[in-house]
Amino acid sequence: MGHLYLVRHGQASLGAADYDQLSPLGTQQSQRLGEHWRAQGLRFDAVITGALKRHAQTLAGIQQGMGTQHAAWVWPELNEYDSEAIIRAIHPGELPKPTTPDSYKQHFRLLRDGLTQWMAGVISPQGMPSYAAFVQGVTSALDHIRQQQDGNVLLVSSGGPIATAVAHVLKTSPETSIELNMRLRNSAVSEFSFSPKRHTLVSFNSLPHLETPTHKSWITFA
Repeated sequence: MGHLYLVRHGQASLGAADYDQLSPLGTQQSQRLGEHWRAQGLRFDAVITGALKRHAQTLAGIQQGMGTQHAAWVWPELNEYDSEAIIRAIHPGELPKPTTPDSYKQHFRLLRDGLTQWMAGVISPQGMPSYAAFVQGVTSALDHIRQQQDGNVLLVSSGGPIATAVAHVLKTSPETSIELNMRLRNSAVSEFSFSPKRHTLVSFNSLPHLETPTHKSWITFA
């Protein structure tokens, strides 16, 4: 029997020229999670991440907080979907980077609509796989962990792949994964137990490292 900890990356840089960078707060969130786990005496037997910079930076922050180093498998299929390509597929006009509450609302409204159409096969965003192939990439990582590992495994990825993994384990509809995705908080931890036959959901979207009066202001969603 093993235990898989799925961590969404720390706060990235929504609205900046390069989203794929942790913000200073995102680095703090990651380090704080590592400190929390160190205090709990948790250690990992294996680590797997997506190939994005924010995944590597989040892992580095966790390891700094834990005071440990792990060589990680890099699994590109755990990369996030391309939200800009999805939005362009349903809104071909130019959209400014979201910087205000109203523009953030518009961004996520368009993203929800685009995700729904991508999942249904209505659109094929440029440079992206089909939704079925995206799911297969995520579940291939789960299968690898289930078949090759035991003990404690850390997986660092993004909201889309983690929500897809949870929806897959729960056998829910693709549309449910959108709702799971939109609720995932930065540096949040979801947990599966696993055996060679299956994964089982233990917890979802928890922030044990931030749910203190000192750190509640660090809770973010993007």
